[in-house]
Amino acid sequence: MFENTSKSFLGSGLNFPLRVDALGSLELVSADRDIQQSIGIILGTRPGERVMRPEFGCQAHDLIFEPRDAILVGKIRSCVMKALAMWEPRIDVIDVRPTLDSESDGGVLVTIEYQIKSTHDQRSIVYPFFIEAQEAW
Repeated sequence: MFENTSKSFLGSGLNFPLRVDALGSLELVSADRDIQQSIGIILGTRPGERVMRPEFGCQAHDLIFEPRDAILVGKIRSCVMKALAMWEPRIDVIDVRPTLDSESDGGVLVTIEYQIKSTHDQRSIVYPFFIEAQEAW
């Protein structure tokens, strides 16, 4: 049975942030790393930041002044699931678990479990959102 170990079918793209390799060419990433970087770009972009694609990104950034509670966690979960379903067609999101980060004031750690559609490999990453805490008067 033939096994494709190169994973070239997962695609490749420019490394983010952009880097130049030893030969002076722009560095590329491929396969799993390309998908991880794509997820980071999607979640790190506020809708409206990209002029030619203003709807691209994740609306969790709009929650910056929300109280840090269970409602915020649910809203972030919904925003992340919606953004990944819309903008990263190479994966199926299995679960999104935001947790309030007790180490940082305003931090929310989002654990994302996903499956790469073409290989059925399951992966998980933790993406940090930083939401400013609401000040008490």
